[in-house]
Amino acid sequence: MLIGVPKEIKNHEYRVGLTPASVNELAKRGHQIIVETDAGTSIDFPDGDYVAAGAQIVASAAEIFRRADMVVKVKEPQENECKMLREGQILYTYLHLAPDPAQTALLVASGATCVAYETVTDNMGGLPLLAPMSEVAGRMSVQAGAHHLEKAQGGRGVLLGGVPGVAPAKVLVIGGGVVGDNAAAMAVGMGADVTILDRSISRLRELDAKYEGRARCVYSTNAAIEQYALEADLVIGAVLIPGAEAPTLLSHDLVGRMQKGAVVVDVAIDQGGCFETSRATTHDNPTFVVNDIVHYCVANMPGGVARTATMALNNATLPYALALADDPINALFRDQNLQQGLNVHRGKVTYKAVADTLGYPYVPADEALKA
Repeated sequence: MLIGVPKEIKNHEYRVGLTPASVNELAKRGHQIIVETDAGTSIDFPDGDYVAAGAQIVASAAEIFRRADMVVKVKEPQENECKMLREGQILYTYLHLAPDPAQTALLVASGATCVAYETVTDNMGGLPLLAPMSEVAGRMSVQAGAHHLEKAQGGRGVLLGGVPGVAPAKVLVIGGGVVGDNAAAMAVGMGADVTILDRSISRLRELDAKYEGRARCVYSTNAAIEQYALEADLVIGAVLIPGAEAPTLLSHDLVGRMQKGAVVVDVAIDQGGCFETSRATTHDNPTFVVNDIVHYCVANMPGGVARTATMALNNATLPYALALADDPINALFRDQNLQQGLNVHRGKVTYKAVADTLGYPYVPADEALKA
């Protein structure tokens, strides 16, 4: 198979779909790989490393999309990239379709087979290709939140861990999954006063045992969200419904009653955001203020630590890339976990949460593949 890796074009997105090490693994399986020039240069993966690993360097994304049987990316394809996709081509990347009807329409029209990292599952019901970026984003959320709590950044002027004689900042983490756990770990490590909210009793037990009293683990209700948000210096939105839009957890009214200069970080912004006042931002202009509350809603947070994020992502995505390259349709038939990643196939929406959210007829993946 001919596999193509274009350079990412989203604002300040420096990650790359395949590292030279991943290219080498694919090349040793007999696959051909073409990589757009400078796709990884900014994170110290120069073109020469790709050539040494077995890839050919090409001049443009247009050539990648024209020639490749499978396109491997990181972020969802932008409009011009969607328009270069063709019937029968495989797109393997993050998609986040539920809050993005325009992208969904373009992918449906393309006739391509679109496999989304964020909905591939494992045998325990986890999301193994989303997990590494959730780990990165969870940790970054506290790093970003602590920075924007500084007065010069518009925040309350509060040090996350406090100092002897001065109380630490209060951090509310809404959601105890991978993002929330990693956010809590960072906040606890920095000495903050941390509360984690979740609706799973079993998960709260796990987190309570892990943090041994260093983080408060509370069942999530509307009343609990209101209580702890009004006290918080920093709120991390860390909820996920796989493939679907994020639920709204902080209303406009509640945000307006929070402490002036508090910071909210919406890690769910890729799925539409979990605060009513959220809108996607970029690394160029990461924050905005609503009712004196600083909002950090960067839609590609891990792009800020692109080298770490790229290597972590490739560790997870490579096995599935190998399977798709070797025999894509049979791989999607055989592996039910990989099949969960199939969101669009030859003009049909094959992921129920996306179909339900955007009003498309739902065609189960195995039916679409047979057709």
